[in-house]
Amino acid sequence: MSVTNKSSVIPIIVRAEGTGVAQRLVTGGSRAHVFEADAYTAFGGREAAPSPLSYALGALSSCNQITATLVAKSLGINLGKWTFELQGDLDTGVLVAGAEGNANFHRVAMRVTVETDATEEQFATLVSETERRCPATQLFKRSGLEFVNEWTRLALRSASAGAAVHSASN
Repeated sequence: MSVTNKSSVIPIIVRAEGTGVAQRLVTGGSRAHVFEADAYTAFGGREAAPSPLSYALGALSSCNQITATLVAKSLGINLGKWTFELQGDLDTGVLVAGAEGNANFHRVAMRVTVETDATEEQFATLVSETERRCPATQLFKRSGLEFVNEWTRLALRSASAGAAVHSASN
């Protein structure tokens, strides 16, 4: 593994062990977190834990919320409740049958709803900056799959602004 001297780079470390298609994973750092992964029965698993692909979509959701919270702070806007719906469309021909092609998701769609006091212009900036700065979004977009990123702005419960939808597709 490479080591860098750039002060803005932090290592993200995960260690794992397992048998068959199931794993126990532990994050590095001062507060180790333990989680498990298993596969769908069609892939030889027992579905005793989320699949790695479910974790990948979950990581995309969480990373967008974290990134958008950082972006919102720099824009001076407030955010409230979030909801995410993600769908990844996977052709299992490569993974299961060994067919030629790309084992990646064919398409990932992320639909986000967030309460905010942002103006329409601020919200558009929030969406575009989050997409640009989110490491998980960039992993998905740069992988070449069709990426649908659709955000809906709802008024904070204490505010009276209307709703707007912004989307970006690759």
